[in-house]
Amino acid sequence: MSELIPIYKYSHRKIHIDLYDILEIDVSRRVVRVEPLVTMGQLSSTLKVEGWMLPVVPELNDLTVGGLIMGFGVETSSHRYGLFQHICESFEIITAEGTLVTCSRSENPELFHQIPWSHGTLGFLVAAELQIIPAKKYVRLHYQPVSSLNEMAKLFESEARNTDNDFVEGIVYNRDAAVIMCGRLMDAAGHDGPVNPINRWYKPWFFKHVENRLRSNSNKVEYIPLEDYFHRHTRSYFWMMKDIIPFGNHPLFRVLLGWAMPPRIELLKYTETETTRELRERHQMIQDMLMPIRYLSKSIEYFDEHTGLYPLWLSPMSIRRNSEDIGFVRPFCDENGVEDELFVDIGAYGTLKKKDRDARDVLGLLEQFVLQHHGYQALYAKTALSRTDFRRMFNHGSYDRLREKLPLCKLAFDEVYDKVSTAGRASPVEVRRMKKKH
Repeated sequence: MSELIPIYKYSHRKIHIDLYDILEIDVSRRVVRVEPLVTMGQLSSTLKVEGWMLPVVPELNDLTVGGLIMGFGVETSSHRYGLFQHICESFEIITAEGTLVTCSRSENPELFHQIPWSHGTLGFLVAAELQIIPAKKYVRLHYQPVSSLNEMAKLFESEARNTDNDFVEGIVYNRDAAVIMCGRLMDAAGHDGPVNPINRWYKPWFFKHVENRLRSNSNKVEYIPLEDYFHRHTRSYFWMMKDIIPFGNHPLFRVLLGWAMPPRIELLKYTETETTRELRERHQMIQDMLMPIRYLSKSIEYFDEHTGLYPLWLSPMSIRRNSEDIGFVRPFCDENGVEDELFVDIGAYGTLKKKDRDARDVLGLLEQFVLQHHGYQALYAKTALSRTDFRRMFNHGSYDRLREKLPLCKLAFDEVYDKVSTAGRASPVEVRRMKKKH
């Protein structure tokens, strides 16, 4: 989903992997076995027919299982279930020497816990088993407008720590105004709110619908069909479409052409020019920063001062310490040794409102802020971190040992940093120039 393209895809030997299938739904074990190119839209639709759902369903239809495992996946249920990696029961990996290895919490556990965030640098993922839970028909969504930063942070943390909530989400419209949403799975709609199929093509974009709740200061309830809720941000790519198609939320456009939304990410990359690339790099930010929940207020203040970019997306998540005590990310630990698993994903997507700021400079400062406060950066996005700072942010101890131990691994695969750093990625315009040279 990044606006950048990894250079290794054009400089390394390609191995075609045509793995798009849902292989098995095992109701007795409550798992679904899938290939890595299965998308969230494909999987949630298939499971719905059978009466099941994933505990964590990341927002956008085109996100793939492999990308969410090898990279990072979060959803508004992650305060209960953790990141996408935490609902995984096993992986099937082809290692560099061509061996099929199955790993789980009990079989090859070191590899199992190190695969997430590894970006394919330990082997090729060819199948995964994911947990499933019984689905219900609706999400009862409670909208709670707030009018101060302090109220926002307190309410969001309180609702995120309440495991009776199946879903918790916040959309921040300015420093002191947000809507905190709490959802619960329901078999039937109640009498305390209307049924609203929010994802129909003619409906207002979800973030605009939520903004109306803020403007009217209406603390209300709606019943949203389950699949509509799962993909509520898909049509508008959260709020990125307002910069790409400013009139896209106009009622006439929605009725006539709303069915065509959103355009494919690949199309947006293909149509990029040198001018739009320069404008994007200078003025646009697409970042997810994973911050310990205690720093939520401080983080919003930082975004407000340095970017002025709104809305901001808030999604709580639990980062758990596994049985092997390994992996790239771990719970927050304060100066007294007290751990807290609860983090918040702060998603910043759009154009900087501080006109005198260059997004490239802002990103470097933002990453240092995240590093100083023991947070993490979602690696689908652009990073300006040095290799040293990248290793400070993400624990590489077990990863380095595995790369030494797995035959031919270091020869076959780059390190994660080499794949996700600024030097390892290029804009679509630059990639087209590279292709012409070859």
